[in-house]
Amino acid sequence: MTFVLLAFSMFACGEKKLTNEDMKEAEKTLFNEDMSMNTEAAPKVVEKYCQFVAQNPEDPTADLWLFHAMEISVMLKDAEKSESLCDKLLKQYPQSKWAPNALMLLGSYVYNDQVNDTARAHQALQRLIDEYPESELVDDAQKSIEFLGLSPDEIMGRLMMDSFIEGGADFE
Repeated sequence: MTFVLLAFSMFACGEKKLTNEDMKEAEKTLFNEDMSMNTEAAPKVVEKYCQFVAQNPEDPTADLWLFHAMEISVMLKDAEKSESLCDKLLKQYPQSKWAPNALMLLGSYVYNDQVNDTARAHQALQRLIDEYPESELVDDAQKSIEFLGLSPDEIMGRLMMDSFIEGGADFE
């Protein structure tokens, strides 16, 4: 009975139940004509995606919209929101095909690049490897762990050294 009253009051106050079509319409506002992100619209789109998930947790696309909300938050460099959305995705939809992607974003971009926390980055990437061993991202996660804390120049140096070693180059 309480649920019915809560649901009724939510819709009576003008809260429209969102659909996948509403999500696609919201998505259209994300980018400007020059394909740059519309930073004014983006947080509103994130909230709309989250609202859809809250209203439709059993919808087969709910995990996708939650992952998209996380992606946008990462692009906006909102580390706290990105982390929160990743946690929610992993708790609500642990078997989602988007879960490994979320951990990769969290480890590589949020923790490593945005907040410079290599320990947490390592933890997120290792979780991807441990919990999703069949993911196509496992090799990338392992390589990312190897490069944690390195500058782009240091990474490039290591990659070049690896390619020379694999190619049989003789440095003597």
